Amino acid sequence: MELGNEANVTGGEPRLSDAYTINGQPGYLYKCSKKGTFKMMVRQGKTYLLRIINAVMDEELFFSIAHHKITLVGTDGCYTKPLTTNYIMITPGQTMDVLLETNQPPNIYFMAARSYSSAFGAGFDKTTTTAILQYINGPQHPPSSISLPPLPPYNQTEASTNFTKGLRSLANKHHPVKVPLKIDTHLFFTLSVNLLNCTDKPCNGPFGKRFSASINNISFVNPSIDVLRAYYYRVNDVFDKDFPSKPPRKFNYTGDKLPDNFLTPAFGTKVKVLEYNSNVEIILQGTNVLASDNHPIHLHGYSFYVVGWGFGNFDPKRDPLRYNLVDPPEETTVGVPNNGWVAIRFKADNPGVWLMHCHLERHQSWGMNMVFLVKNGAGPRARIIRPPRDLPTC
Repeated sequence: MELGNEANVTGGEPRLSDAYTINGQPGYLYKCSKKGTFKMMVRQGKTYLLRIINAVMDEELFFSIAHHKITLVGTDGCYTKPLTTNYIMITPGQTMDVLLETNQPPNIYFMAARSYSSAFGAGFDKTTTTAILQYINGPQHPPSSISLPPLPPYNQTEASTNFTKGLRSLANKHHPVKVPLKIDTHLFFTLSVNLLNCTDKPCNGPFGKRFSASINNISFVNPSIDVLRAYYYRVNDVFDKDFPSKPPRKFNYTGDKLPDNFLTPAFGTKVKVLEYNSNVEIILQGTNVLASDNHPIHLHGYSFYVVGWGFGNFDPKRDPLRYNLVDPPEETTVGVPNNGWVAIRFKADNPGVWLMHCHLERHQSWGMNMVFLVKNGAGPRARIIRPPRDLPTC
């Protein structure tokens, strides 16, 4: 919290972390953590389910286990077709279920994770965290020199893409796909990192310039009370219902040289109103306004189907022809590729107030958020419930 508050005061990026951890330990490469390195004891010939959560605040991660393949079977609590791989790329806040077959000679093997960072010029922690996979009846002490799994390079977007493009829903009789086929609500959201001149509001700081971030060029301003209670109790002047369905200005979103006036966003606490049971498609378009990045976008209150993705600017005539409407992966967090786009679909059947935001904490704190207000349907089960009296305030 101190680091986040410090970054908000200075307007810059938060200080880089000292280490990543696996179950609380930086691992064998750190002198302070060498003896306390997390150790997983396994028996040969078994299959283990690993539930992996990326709890890193600001970085996506590659993860791998030396001399072992792993089989992905679930993302964000939803089943996937088994995908056998040497590594995974997991975004902040995302969860993955993988199967590990202990089919190697009894020995000590290392797990490892390190950053995937695609933003040019952005700082990130370049360290590697490790844990130990130790076979029972094998050696009891790690060797003097360790053999790490072959993790992709920090900035290898190709490795990230090769993994994520293999994700598919299970899509069988017991776990059917319910992707909306007829869309009545089309939305197009641009994702941008922005820059403010601190002589202007709402900057009001002595530090020259500071970072901001936006969706459709609107940087979210935290309200005086939460939007949920303001909506339920009809409190005026807390939020506006005019979040745009598309960017206010159309431009070459992934162009190399964009005008300086694209850097400054508008500010507001705005929500997008959705009709109950509407079928929604959102194109999440990355931009190169200040610096392109792989943005892990998370939606509260819903899971969604990732029906398409690509690099460059979304083409509304050609790209939908390549959508996967048969077995698209179902997720709650999706990485929008560096200078690329993702198409997601969901049915708005959960009434309430739901945040969509970038799961890179620095981008969220800079304003890369927006709110959906899903209206009530008919009947008590299709209506928003009263906010609890002990609802904590932010």
